[in-house]
Amino acid sequence: MSEFGVLSLVPPVLAIALAIATRRPMLSLFLGIWSGAVIHTGGLGIAQTFDWIVGAIIVDDGFHVQILVFTLLLGSGVALIWRLGGAIAVRRWSMNRLESQRTVGVTTWLLGIAMFFDDYANTAIVGSTMREISDELRVSREKLAYIVDSTAAPVATLGISSWVAFQLSLIGSAYEDMGVASEAPTAFATFVGSIPYNTYAILAIVMVGIVVYTGRDYGEMLDAEHRARTTGAVNREDAQPLQKVEDDLGKPIDDRPMLRTFFAPVVVLIAVTLAGAFWTGYRSWRSSQAEAGASTSLGAAANDTGIAQVLIDVVGAGDFATALIWGSFAMVVTAVAIGLGYGLFDIGDGVDTVIDGFGIMLTAVTILVLAWTISSVAETLGTGEYVASLVEPYLTAELLPVLILFAAAFVAFTMGSSWATMGLVTPIAIRVAYEFGAGFDLVPIAVGAVFSGAIFGDHASPISDTTVLSATFSGADLIDHVRTQLPYALTVFLVVVGCYLLNGYLGVPPIVFLPLGVVALVGLVIGLSRLDAERKGIEPVPTEPAADLAERDADSPEGSG
Repeated sequence: MSEFGVLSLVPPVLAIALAIATRRPMLSLFLGIWSGAVIHTGGLGIAQTFDWIVGAIIVDDGFHVQILVFTLLLGSGVALIWRLGGAIAVRRWSMNRLESQRTVGVTTWLLGIAMFFDDYANTAIVGSTMREISDELRVSREKLAYIVDSTAAPVATLGISSWVAFQLSLIGSAYEDMGVASEAPTAFATFVGSIPYNTYAILAIVMVGIVVYTGRDYGEMLDAEHRARTTGAVNREDAQPLQKVEDDLGKPIDDRPMLRTFFAPVVVLIAVTLAGAFWTGYRSWRSSQAEAGASTSLGAAANDTGIAQVLIDVVGAGDFATALIWGSFAMVVTAVAIGLGYGLFDIGDGVDTVIDGFGIMLTAVTILVLAWTISSVAETLGTGEYVASLVEPYLTAELLPVLILFAAAFVAFTMGSSWATMGLVTPIAIRVAYEFGAGFDLVPIAVGAVFSGAIFGDHASPISDTTVLSATFSGADLIDHVRTQLPYALTVFLVVVGCYLLNGYLGVPPIVFLPLGVVALVGLVIGLSRLDAERKGIEPVPTEPAADLAERDADSPEGSG
């Protein structure tokens, strides 16, 4: 248990509460960090505060530095696309093909599912690609950020990605530490068994599909969508988007808008990132195979362990942070080459735009650093261990997944990191499940519950890096994104609790409780949207096609970001 006890909860809870209440995330995060330093040192803690901030940047062999470089380069890529008139070309193209908010929402949702290989790349590619299109069809930035956020981590944790490799390593390490590796199922078999019990990830993806297809919203999201639909303001009047392309970069070059200025850099970003991740993964995999004296042939390894296992091993060994830097740099080079090749600007203008692109990311970068720091504070004070120790005495076989879900959710909410939560809670959950169950029967259930809780806490927390990046690349206000997404995340969370209780007390299997969960979500979305719309005196769904609205009032404001 943490030596600081309940005081270990103060820094993250204070930062989150202040951020939501004041809508000032940077000040709130700094005060949370400083309060942690006071608790840790017993004094003012100013020196400790800045030590933590510096340490958060250079932790994990420079991983955070790589993410910062990627974010800045992507800002330059976005700036170049804007400067070259790519946004104008996309607007004109989309109006002939995407004729409604439903079409835009479903397209964004499907694109998010397709970008399964990494959550950071997912938020960047989907948010940047769909922002101009959704603006044209009057989809609020809050709605776009929700779609992006809820198809990033949930998709990555289910597909072939770095997430899955990390989860496999946690399961394998837990079996080894318990001394049962020889008799336990493989980590891959345990992971596959846990997928149906990663119920929050599955239902969060389904929830997005329900919301965008039905066009029904509730809570603050209903207000945001009504504002965007009726006024054209895709952001709240006083919102502070983390990325303000229009305000910071001025008017684009509009004499020759071409779709290639938008799509070519984005395609290069995706292609180079995927190729880089596979190449670095393949080299690492070959090296580890050679050290173990095994075959370094992909075909031979696939025959021995199965193609799925080999793909996960290769992708999981990939250096995604490095691949993202390569991809974003290639994106910048491609956009500059297009600008020079078509005579849209000279090299001086291109370099100026690259630097301006760094500028539009400074707010997001600052919040990312502070969010990583508050996570380090929570780790130093033992916040996660304290929460886990509170839950463990109350575990029973029937309540096992529910209590693990709550513990993982609270740890992720306060630490702002799914991976840190998984790393902390997974070994405890596997050990407890093994002790409660008949052998390893309950282990996949416990693992799925950890992953579900970690992703929910990540979605609900304003100090999560994926939450920050989803708001950044969607051009949304961070706190507006959190406040509008939270009711949807809580709705899914409550349904997940119901599914786990059905499984624990009645033995209802996933093949039954997952469809029941989908039906429950449909009913809740329709019912809550109707009730909230009646209370506010507005229509729960659009009554006029968004394309007609845009044509009717073409000169209305497009928002504040």
